[in-house]
Amino acid sequence: MSKIDQLREIIANSNNIVFFGGAGVSTESGIPDFRSEEGIYKTFKDFRDCPETILSHSYFILFPDEFYKYYKDNLIYKDAKPNPAHFALAKLEKEGKLNGIITQNVDGLHQKAGSKNLVELHGSVYRNYCMECKKFYDLNYILESNGVPTCVCGGLIKPDVTLYEEALNQNSLNLVIDLISNAEVLIVGGTSLVVQPAANLIHYFQGKKLVFINKNRTSYDENADLVIHDKIGEVLSSIFI
Repeated sequence: MSKIDQLREIIANSNNIVFFGGAGVSTESGIPDFRSEEGIYKTFKDFRDCPETILSHSYFILFPDEFYKYYKDNLIYKDAKPNPAHFALAKLEKEGKLNGIITQNVDGLHQKAGSKNLVELHGSVYRNYCMECKKFYDLNYILESNGVPTCVCGGLIKPDVTLYEEALNQNSLNLVIDLISNAEVLIVGGTSLVVQPAANLIHYFQGKKLVFINKNRTSYDENADLVIHDKIGEVLSSIFI
């Protein structure tokens, strides 16, 4: 039996599936990942040896001009469209097989594909808040602002995105732990599982089948019941053929 057939069988036999995804889920939509040779971190040469610096909380506070210049140029892809992976997951949810999606991405593509039960572990570029009065601002306001976006109250506006040095949202974290802990099948896709603490969350899984789908090998592969090294969009869309 091929690995795709094994995946089909696992999905067919469960109505309690959870999907945990990373940057690789969106690369087929034209959004670069972070750490590959064509990744986002390679675009800012001044921080090549310490790529997390410019996306850290302290850098955002100290140098908001530089932060926003890089952020707007490299982390916002407003015109990106969902790819077959996003649509396949939305279909599985509609069919009652997928109980939830946990995404490390901030691009909003799962919602565009129609997914409803979604935890955005690292936030979203579509939500932005004043650090002083907490007033909400949409993505258009950020894109249309010259330089650093500021609130009508004069406060600095921050994207609702988890930066380095920041803790994950506790409510989101609790939802993720609950989803993974109660899942019968956990499909992990498009992530190298190197970002902490997100990567450690899969240790909460106590279900029957753990599936990894990623182009490259991860350090967790040996723990999985099924490993497929391929593009996740091609893999997930093929289960419906």
